[in-house]
Order: sequence, then C-alpha cells, then structure tokens
Amino acid sequence: MPQIPSPPTLVEQVVNAIVSEIVEGELPANSRLIQDELARAYGVSRQPVQQALLLLRDRGMVKEAPGRGLIVSPLDVGFVRNLYEIRAMLDGLAARLAAERGAERARAEGPSVLDLGRAAVESGSLSEQIEADMRFHAFVNELAGNSLIGETTAPHWPYLRRVMGEVLRDDEQMPQSILSEHVAILGAIIAGDGPRAETLSRDHISRAAKIFVQRLEAKQEASEKKLRDRPVRRIR
Repeated sequence: MPQIPSPPTLVEQVVNAIVSEIVEGELPANSRLIQDELARAYGVSRQPVQQALLLLRDRGMVKEAPGRGLIVSPLDVGFVRNLYEIRAMLDGLAARLAAERGAERARAEGPSVLDLGRAAVESGSLSEQIEADMRFHAFVNELAGNSLIGETTAPHWPYLRRVMGEVLRDDEQMPQSILSEHVAILGAIIAGDGPRAETLSRDHISRAAKIFVQRLEAKQEASEKKLRDRPVRRIR
C-alpha cells in the first residue's frame, strides 16, 4: 500500500516560501533577511522563520554577514560544479535501476509525468518548469527503488532550484532541450535498457552542469567588471 505523504510543517512551508523568492529573483544575492519582516510577510511567528533560516544557512542558501545578520548567499560556482558531479553519478544510478526494476510502471505513468513538463514549457512559468523537472527526477528515483538516492540529494534541492532559476530565467531554449532529454531517458527506462538510461541521465546532468557553470561564471565576471569600472569618488 503506498504511503500518504504528510503535509509540510510550518517551518518547511517557510523554507519553501523563502527559496521560491530566491529562485524567482525577488530575493537576489546579498539581500538582507530580517526575521520580523519575513514573519509579517508570511503571516507566521518569528520562531518558524528563525528555524527556516537556520536550515537554509546549513544548506548554503543564506549566510552570516558582519553587521547585517543573515543575507542571501551569492552562488558558489565551485560548489555548483561539485554538486552536479555528484548528482550526475546518482541520477545515472537511479536511471539504470529504474530501467531494471520499474520499466512497466514507467510505461504506465511516465507519459503523464512528461505531460507536466510539456505544459510547464508551454506556460513559460519558471516555477512550473523547475517543479516539473523535480517531479521527473523524483519519479525516476521512485522507479529505482533505492530510497537512499533521493534522501542523499534532497537536502541540496533548494540550491539546485536556485541554480536552475538563475539560468532558465535568461534562456528560452533550454527548457525544451531539458524536456527532450527527459523523453529520451524515459524511453530507455521503458525499454529496460539500463546502460543506455544511465548514460543518457549522466550526460543530461553533465551537459546541464557545463552550461550552468559557464553562465554563472560569465555573470560573476560581468559583475566583478562592473565593480572594477565603477568610478571612484575622491574626497576634495
């Protein structure tokens, strides 16, 4: 009998709300996070906000800033690169196990998961595209039948969502490319072709990582150049 997922706690709801604002660009890097303001905005007490911020600090989404309290952390390109290297291995394993253990379920339920992705691409909604991507990979993890794969990646999904948001916000073509690769991965799983499913999944993550890292580096370089070129005010 399938388990009924428990509803998110108040702290989890606040975490999701803050992450969504960061992903959507409403809370850009270095934005100051004031507990009282967040509590008023979300209609909750300070306690769940405080707990949510501590969780996000542990996950690298926010950090302490001298004299400013907590702020939204700038994206760490090195951490992004490392994170996607690990994810490529885990997603490849999940796809291979899914092909070996869940081909029939993939054939029955997979098309509806892909339909969510197609609807998200057509909508142009950043949040829907990221949600559809997460749903696809969660589905593959379910098919794999190894709960440790999903449990290992779960703490990093807020950071992964943020990386995707930074890149997809400026790229109209990439969502369709991601969807096409999902279609190919699911096809290999349905066919029961574990090695091909693993290769396609690893390549899918590695290709995305390369693009994400290149664009994040370009953004950082542009930002640093802007700071270097800014006129210096001299005291007369």
